[in-house]
Amino acid sequence: MVEGCELMGTTLWIVDINVDELWETPEIKQAADYLCKGEVIAFPTETVYGLGANATDSQAVKKIFEAKGRPSDNPLIVHIADPKQMKELVDEVTPVGQQLIEAFCPGPISLIFKKKEGVFSELVTAGLDTVAIRIPEHPVAFALLRAAGVPVAAPSANRSGKPSPTSAEHVMDDLNGFIKGVIDGGETGYGLESTVVDCTGEVPVILRPGSITADAIKEVVGEVIVDPALKDEKEAPRAPGMKYRHYAPDHPLYLVDGTSELLQSFVNQFKRDGKRIGVITTRENQAKIDADAIIVMGSQADLSSIAHSLYDSLRKSDVLDVDILLSLCFPEEGVGQAIMNRLRKAAGNRVLTQADLAK
Repeated sequence: MVEGCELMGTTLWIVDINVDELWETPEIKQAADYLCKGEVIAFPTETVYGLGANATDSQAVKKIFEAKGRPSDNPLIVHIADPKQMKELVDEVTPVGQQLIEAFCPGPISLIFKKKEGVFSELVTAGLDTVAIRIPEHPVAFALLRAAGVPVAAPSANRSGKPSPTSAEHVMDDLNGFIKGVIDGGETGYGLESTVVDCTGEVPVILRPGSITADAIKEVVGEVIVDPALKDEKEAPRAPGMKYRHYAPDHPLYLVDGTSELLQSFVNQFKRDGKRIGVITTRENQAKIDADAIIVMGSQADLSSIAHSLYDSLRKSDVLDVDILLSLCFPEEGVGQAIMNRLRKAAGNRVLTQADLAK
């Protein structure tokens, strides 16, 4: 069953992702028609909700930046339904890129190639000679892309700087009245944006970590480089969406590099200063923390559960009556690298250690 309703100028379509031939349903067709006519539509992917516009139409792409309040020097990722479309969009699918396509597409990975000139709006590539392309595996994303028949530029469907949306409710909270429509296909799966990999050279370079890890890529291609900018603030980031502060909750967030006991010590210290403290933690540590508010975001034993609920937890923290948020750091192994990348961005790289206690 599908249904749609109008909310303050933004149409919300609620779709059943289990419908056969979803691309032929009236709601998906209407959303695709809006895309082809230069409008902006939010839709679910397996990572987060995307804010899509026809990547070949500069006026349409401009509406993405206007809705998000996003700087126009930030390139966008292009979404397509079929890898066969690649040859129409890029100069060459490199051998390493082809290996990654065969291994991980469709899925939560974006691959960077040299762009074919005269195809994309310059706003999509921010004047670069490369373009990031991905093939999402979410049934709604596939249906929309198939019905529209055009490459769709789509960053996360949130106001710039805010936590990325993992539900249609998040999108409506940020963009209701700013865009033409939102397709509600339920919560997203992975909860973190796609892994971005530069495939223009012989050795792939991870520019943004995601659910497809460096180890998984190594198993396919044998060697992978991780962009130094992911660890060194002095290095200029090269991936879409990594240039500016992102994912920030309304309250200042501090990361604690240490044990739950150290985190509690910082809670106590801030409280002595008259501050109300909120803590974002795991199920294992919940009982160990005494704070004014606690949000639980998954299990320490299953980092994918933390990735899935990270942005939702950051958004939930916005309604807490607190002055400061604290969160423990996580091991930077596997998807933990992506989790810490997003948390550092959300915290503006504010990390507390034992040496900062009682300074």
